[in-house]
Amino acid sequence: MPTFEVTAECPVHDSFRVRQVAGMFDVPLSRKAASVFRAELPALAEPWQIGLIVGPSGSGKSTIARRVFGEQLYAGHAWPTDHAVIDAMGDLPIKSITGLFTSVGFSSPPSWIKPYAVLSNGEQFRCDLARALSVGCASEETAATHPSPSLSAATQDDPLVVFDEFTSVVDRNVAQVGSAAVAKAIRSSALRCRFVAVTCHYDIAEWLTPDWVVDMATGQCQRRSLRRPEVRLELFRCHRRAWDMFAPHHYLNGKLAPTARCFLALWRGVAVGFCATIPLIGRRGHWRITRVVTLPDYQGIGIGMRLAEGVAQWHRDQGLRINITASHPSVLKHCAASARWRLVRLLKSGSRNARAFIHNYCGSSGRAVVSFEYLGSDAVAGRQHA
Repeated sequence: MPTFEVTAECPVHDSFRVRQVAGMFDVPLSRKAASVFRAELPALAEPWQIGLIVGPSGSGKSTIARRVFGEQLYAGHAWPTDHAVIDAMGDLPIKSITGLFTSVGFSSPPSWIKPYAVLSNGEQFRCDLARALSVGCASEETAATHPSPSLSAATQDDPLVVFDEFTSVVDRNVAQVGSAAVAKAIRSSALRCRFVAVTCHYDIAEWLTPDWVVDMATGQCQRRSLRRPEVRLELFRCHRRAWDMFAPHHYLNGKLAPTARCFLALWRGVAVGFCATIPLIGRRGHWRITRVVTLPDYQGIGIGMRLAEGVAQWHRDQGLRINITASHPSVLKHCAASARWRLVRLLKSGSRNARAFIHNYCGSSGRAVVSFEYLGSDAVAGRQHA
């Protein structure tokens, strides 16, 4: 494992106050001030996917990262003030952009059409991540050819992204969830790249689950295999007024139907997700999920679909059937890959509008959607047994 040593120098400008400080605090004066930083880092030729350089302020994190990785260090992006963030992602096709946003936990279509400047700090952080990681946005052909590559195969030719000041401008919940979202996307090959986070925050390590950690406080590198903390959700029936908190973040703007059953998910005592169901028209004992929303700061670690499946299982336990009809990429991807869900039908132009039957009903007319029926947790056990 190579050891890197970097000497950072700056001129000392002589002045009366400089000499005063030198005399008061016994600071030696010279023509230049110098600091030497040393650290062990894994070689780029080694098979790793995620790295972490961490340490207190002034410990040389950015200096070492700039010396070792050079042009791969993400230096930020000048986001336009008169364009939506969806239009500021270069020449990537729309499907790749939405997939990239979803991969980093930026899964709110209403926010995709806003300029960067009006987004929250957490959403801006996700946009910067998406922009930096866009070099590893796998094409549809690549994903089909290499769906689940091994570690060595996945890292031989993948681009490297080094992100300085990682999670420095967001609160710690957003930092931890964002770290987990990035790790999940890279480990699953949704993003084909290697990633190095440079930060002063130690609390993200177990969420980012890096292959190696360089602590600049000691200059030493440790190989790690951390396990991400478990996200335990509490599920409750709730009043429909809770929808007001989540409605701005849903890609449909229809109000809830009067017959909706509402559910709330709490994590660490904080409301993070909302789900609502309504009866299917003309089908006794058959319901469908009409709303699933996770607040932006908590997107990217699977809360939405865990909530949806918890609600769906509650209906199954009541002897009811339940469907979900959606167009959101992350919902479709999860349901298609899960034994708990069965594809029912594909509607390229949406379902028939039912506004005449139910007040405040918002159907899928005019939108391509896919419908799945929830089979229950027993379906997973049955498939594994078979």
